[in-house]
Amino acid sequence: MAAVCLSSAYLAPVQYYTKLLSYETVYLETAENYLKQTYRNRCLIAGANGIQALTVPVEKPLTEKCLIRDIRISDHGHWRHLHWQALVSAYGLSPFFEYYQDDFAPFYARKFDFLFDFNEALRQLICELADLRPDIRFTSHYEPALPNDFRESIRPKHTDADRSFLPKPYYQVFGEKHGFLPNLSIVDLLFNMGTETIIVLQQSVLHDAPKSENC
Repeated sequence: MAAVCLSSAYLAPVQYYTKLLSYETVYLETAENYLKQTYRNRCLIAGANGIQALTVPVEKPLTEKCLIRDIRISDHGHWRHLHWQALVSAYGLSPFFEYYQDDFAPFYARKFDFLFDFNEALRQLICELADLRPDIRFTSHYEPALPNDFRESIRPKHTDADRSFLPKPYYQVFGEKHGFLPNLSIVDLLFNMGTETIIVLQQSVLHDAPKSENC
């Protein structure tokens, strides 16, 4: 059975969701130490002024190393309101935002205690809306070396080549102004393409994912 290993991610990029589509089994990492400045608590969207990063603030762990599943969300800076307003501003004119906004709005009104739970609830919603049905399994312990391991390679400003991912251009609200901006958050694809999201994901897989043993 082909399997892939992924980290938790906040409104993960398109590349991440091609893995959920391509592999028979998806292992989500729960036992790694939390890493800053990654998609674990950050996503990238396309606004009127170009790429915009949205970061979920987290509480500073009591120890230097803290498992991702134990990271708590901070209420600092009214971030929920700011994130939702940023999404409305960026995608209010997109073809499908009005259709999906009632699904996403509650996530920016409800308080989640843990980052992992917040990310996972959003992932489940997005998979449902995009008609993705990955076989998700959660790791029970951390292993440093695994086959098809994208826990570290899918991250902002990462330059390592992913031979199985080639972003398929699609309509974007500010495309005429900025050109096509690849590999943004999955919500960029969902709000702009709606039910065709899964087609774009399929077209963004360069070749069939390699077969491997389970993680």
